[in-house]
Amino acid sequence: MIDPFTRVNDAIADTLDTLLPQHSDIAQPMVDAMRHAVLGGGKRMRPLMACAACEAFNGSFKSALPAACSLEFIHAYSLIHDDLPAMDDDELRHGQAATHIAFGEANAILAGDSLHSLAFQSIAEAPALSHAAKLHCISLLSTAAGWPGMAGGQCLDIAAEGEELSLARLEALHSAKTGALIEASLVIGAYCAEVAPDNPRLALLRTFGQRIGLAFQIVDDILDETESSATLGKPAGSDQALHKNTFPKLMGLEGARQRAESLLAESLALLKEANLGTELLTSLAERSVKRRH
Repeated sequence: MIDPFTRVNDAIADTLDTLLPQHSDIAQPMVDAMRHAVLGGGKRMRPLMACAACEAFNGSFKSALPAACSLEFIHAYSLIHDDLPAMDDDELRHGQAATHIAFGEANAILAGDSLHSLAFQSIAEAPALSHAAKLHCISLLSTAAGWPGMAGGQCLDIAAEGEELSLARLEALHSAKTGALIEASLVIGAYCAEVAPDNPRLALLRTFGQRIGLAFQIVDDILDETESSATLGKPAGSDQALHKNTFPKLMGLEGARQRAESLLAESLALLKEANLGTELLTSLAERSVKRRH
């Protein structure tokens, strides 16, 4: 019998492949770059969380798949741009050449632009969602990915290189850069189950997303210092090389580990309080913290 994680993960992989273009008479190198960035690996944590949240609210995860994949398209576009020489200047991603190394900077930038557009197209054309659910998903995703969320957090991250942020400021940075899209993934999943925005359980789900998103980033910072590039599938030690603010830098490795574990415990308690502690959603929370890459 297939376990819930594998069942949903396989469906996400199939849907990503279907939604991505394969051929273009005018832009084949860009299309190839898009597929390289999305299908080349990754944890797929955001689409998994969307599907899990949809099921937790008694929806069918299959109805959430297009919107779930939109989150992976946004995430992949952000990684393409993060890796560019003008930003983090990394040459390795998911154990393969970064998109700009494999396809050139221009095609990488265009691939990121097109993945951003494809994300919203995927929601707009989702066959199983009501017009209201589509509108709620698009509104939330545009906010989470844009200047108040992921892009704004990345801007602050770059501006803060070489400076020393307080712990509160660092948490605010990553609440935007990493946490906003993880929180949005969960709420979008609920919208795909036709949950109304004023449902009181969404407040608990949002807080769960904030806690587990922060824990996810803390673990990322720990792994950057403790694991090899081969294990991570991306350059290890890049945070130190770029003089970035990290949780181990401010709290020490052991303090950072304890903070991540504490956030995980808080997150699981919130799921229980909201009566959303399904096997899959609980498993994803634990995987976010208890991982090596």
